[in-house]
Amino acid sequence: MPSLRFDALRSILNDSLTEMSIGESSPVSSYFGKHVFSREKMERYLSKEANKEFDQCLEANQPISLRLADQIATAMRTWAMENGVTHYTHWFQPLNGATAEKHDAFFEFTSDNHAIERFSGKLLVQQEPDASSFPSGGMRNTFEARGYTGWDPSSPAFIIDKTLCIPSVFISYKGDSLDYKTPLLRSRKAIDKAATKVCNILDSTVKSVAITLGWEQEYFIVDERLYQTRPDLVLTERTLLGHAAAKNQQLEDHYFGTIPARVQAFMKDLEYRAHLLGIPIKTRHNEVAPGQFECAPIFEELNIAVDHNQLLMDLMNRVAQKHKLRVLLHEKPFAGINGSGKHNNWSLLTNTGINLLSPKGDPQKNLLFLIFLINIIKAVNDNANLLKASISSASNEHRLGANEAPPAIMSIFLGTELTNLLDEIEKTDAATFKTGTVPQKLKLDVANIPEILLDNTDRNRTSPFAFTGNRFEFRAVGSSANCAAAMIALNTAVAQQLEYFFNDYSRQLSGGLSQESAIYAILQRYIVESKKIRFEGNGYSREWIEEAERRGLSTERSVPLILNAYLDAKVTDMFSGQKVFSPQELHARYEIRLETFVKNLQIESRVLGDLCINHIVPIAIRYQNILIENLRGMKELISQGEFEELCRPQLDAVRKISHHIAQIQILVNNMIEARKKANAITDIFEKAQCYDQKVKPFFEEIRDHVDKLEMICDDKIWPLPKYRELLFIR
Repeated sequence: MPSLRFDALRSILNDSLTEMSIGESSPVSSYFGKHVFSREKMERYLSKEANKEFDQCLEANQPISLRLADQIATAMRTWAMENGVTHYTHWFQPLNGATAEKHDAFFEFTSDNHAIERFSGKLLVQQEPDASSFPSGGMRNTFEARGYTGWDPSSPAFIIDKTLCIPSVFISYKGDSLDYKTPLLRSRKAIDKAATKVCNILDSTVKSVAITLGWEQEYFIVDERLYQTRPDLVLTERTLLGHAAAKNQQLEDHYFGTIPARVQAFMKDLEYRAHLLGIPIKTRHNEVAPGQFECAPIFEELNIAVDHNQLLMDLMNRVAQKHKLRVLLHEKPFAGINGSGKHNNWSLLTNTGINLLSPKGDPQKNLLFLIFLINIIKAVNDNANLLKASISSASNEHRLGANEAPPAIMSIFLGTELTNLLDEIEKTDAATFKTGTVPQKLKLDVANIPEILLDNTDRNRTSPFAFTGNRFEFRAVGSSANCAAAMIALNTAVAQQLEYFFNDYSRQLSGGLSQESAIYAILQRYIVESKKIRFEGNGYSREWIEEAERRGLSTERSVPLILNAYLDAKVTDMFSGQKVFSPQELHARYEIRLETFVKNLQIESRVLGDLCINHIVPIAIRYQNILIENLRGMKELISQGEFEELCRPQLDAVRKISHHIAQIQILVNNMIEARKKANAITDIFEKAQCYDQKVKPFFEEIRDHVDKLEMICDDKIWPLPKYRELLFIR
């Protein structure tokens, strides 16, 4: 009987491709943001007084009055209904990594029982979805169901499928954050406060500092029909089994190659729908591995960029299914080839339009650049373990350190020019600063230091945190992750470090140093104290691992142990001091991350056991029986001497199949027993450790035997689509 796999392959070949032409005939500018209640649209639907009051509230970070909220709600509803909208929802980002929404219709009944469309400011500002089934990390009991969503006025509402989506925070009945957005907004505020104070040392015109983010989203695409015949992809988003294809990425012919027609049709459709939602997707291309692709937007303000990335990941899956495709956002869906990341390009922008990480021709601005550059390096150095924890997960663990991904060691790449500059400052005699003067060669005049700096160095693909001209690129973030997790950690660390710098600067001034000398004296000390985090070489080399250990950098790969960084008292004090997380909120994140790690491995273990016992072993036995029947027939036809010689390959195959079947059954049974013991553990860290050390090791052992069976058994009866079929889009 033909397998489901072959039914799916035939279906793909018989289908005729219909190219999508949505949006192709019009320039993007003519429809960009059409489905977004932007500031421009708000101005059209609100009075001048209401618009002015709204702007003042945002600028001063003040609550919006219920009176103003009523006006905005009416404006939103009017605009939405003009676009065919019937429902609204508070769109939020709970700690399960996905987005969430509960839809309500606009219509209500009047006192005389007539139906009307109504949407009040009270409904706009706050809703009460059931919070009992979302992760809380012990911040509330399961039977305590009350939770609140609150409108985030700084991120515009948008329309999806006739529903008005209102970006919102999500908090518990007691006010604890149950989402990613709340601490992200807090960390943004902390950066603004600290960075503005530092900028004012040299530039009093700076009134605020915003964070910009440009993410690069990598992903795989597979045919939906093949996807549906792979239970591991459906349930875990990665292939738990599968022998490598003879050809994958070794010829380096996929990267930046011609985009397959089906994928390009999907990309055009995705981009059109993304542009309607105001997501400024600009770049698309083939990535390194076959079946892997990337898209990237223009930089945006941090909060909106994070919202847009979460929205895009949801949109990608919706659009892909319309094209009979599936998007895989898992960091390592296929073994042995490039994994997928989400590079976070992070920078700081003043209200005066200055990118603080972009060197300028003005010596004063270059000094400001140097202050922020060195403080960020110091922040990463002092919080390397926290940043590593912020990007660690069961799925990202597979990717880090393999096939184009940065290693699981935090380091910073600066490039030759900046490295030389910092080395020069480090070598300067500290006594020089005490005289109140700074050597001319350190003044960063354009004549002495060539404009550092934009694109004057090669890129280091193995660096998890690299300076790339006018921003830092946090390359270690996983493709399926919410950008906010890593950004919250980075923002908070930098905010605290900038406060430390300002305090150090104030003390130096009181000691009699000039402004410039005080700054350089502090920066020199920071350069020395954070030198261990800087690395310019090959992050994949064994030598770097040994060198990192000598430097005192963490080379730990175990996710449960890495996550212990959240328990560090200094980390707790930092988040509390910057008012980003209360100790309880921070510990909840730690608990949730461990729970998620355990559940991911638990699901993978169950799926793997089911695949082996119910799919692979029966097929292997069926093929073995075919060989045995063949051997019986051969034995009747030829002499004993010829039989041994001519039938040795079949005999060897039968023996090998028996060996692999026996080993699979033994290993699966042992894995199940290990899982039962892990499940009986009540302490979440100990349970995660048990899954990591006692359950997970079985995965590769079992896979090795199954993959060898794949190369022995008849291709026509093998039940699962193979790598050569999944990776190359037809």
